[in-house]
Amino acid sequence: MASFDLDARFDLGTRLVSEAGELAMSYFQRLGSLTIKSKGPQDMASEADLNTEILIRDRLAAAFPEDAFLGEETGRTDAVAGARGIWVVDPIDGTQPFVSNMHNWCVSIAFVLDGRTELGFVAAPARRELFIARRGHGATLNGAPIAVRPAARMTDGLVGLGYSSRTPPGEFLPLLATLLDQGGMFVRSGSGALMLCDVACGRLIGYIEQYINSWDCLAALAMIEAAGGVVSDFLANDGMWRGHALAAGAPEVFPGLASLVGVAPLKV
Repeated sequence: MASFDLDARFDLGTRLVSEAGELAMSYFQRLGSLTIKSKGPQDMASEADLNTEILIRDRLAAAFPEDAFLGEETGRTDAVAGARGIWVVDPIDGTQPFVSNMHNWCVSIAFVLDGRTELGFVAAPARRELFIARRGHGATLNGAPIAVRPAARMTDGLVGLGYSSRTPPGEFLPLLATLLDQGGMFVRSGSGALMLCDVACGRLIGYIEQYINSWDCLAALAMIEAAGGVVSDFLANDGMWRGHALAAGAPEVFPGLASLVGVAPLKV
């Protein structure tokens, strides 16, 4: 680990997520002229998604050609034999809110080294928020340290609830009913990464989802870990490539959240 330059990657990621956020914001400010296509039910993409990811991918490739890359729009480019590190990118998480002229979308960049997420960068320019995390070094929101909110019970706050059309409604509705039966209450914004960041900074006490992709969550999971929260072992069972169920939250409520979606905590 000592021979791997995480400092340089942290510095570039911090600059790059802001630059990518500015590019995405420039598209957001002229939504009427964007080319938008559907990738499936409630799954949209625009030229903003593609061009923002290309900017990120090309900057990273120029700086760190030895690293692999996984992006929602351009896919996997890990041709480097024996690559230890991989960048995982969602250029616009929350594309449906983005194209609907809502503010709950973000640019998400994570760096995973030897199977462990080390760095997380999430820019939400429409909310004027920048989240940065480095494992073992804390997390910040607009440069100020953040921490998860202490919560002992489900009734102590709101839970972020994600949903993917890959989960049949018949499987999702019992989860929702169980959460409500336990006295919990939920919010859903259309961006898993931003709801997870809201956990990291104490706005929400936790987050659960029965299926989510790696690019939607890894950067924000790094945020929660660095802010003192607990996250499930998302990368187990090939989660990087196949997606996974997910739970994250304050340490006291995490076991209850994890039981709702059947996941285990990440071992520290």
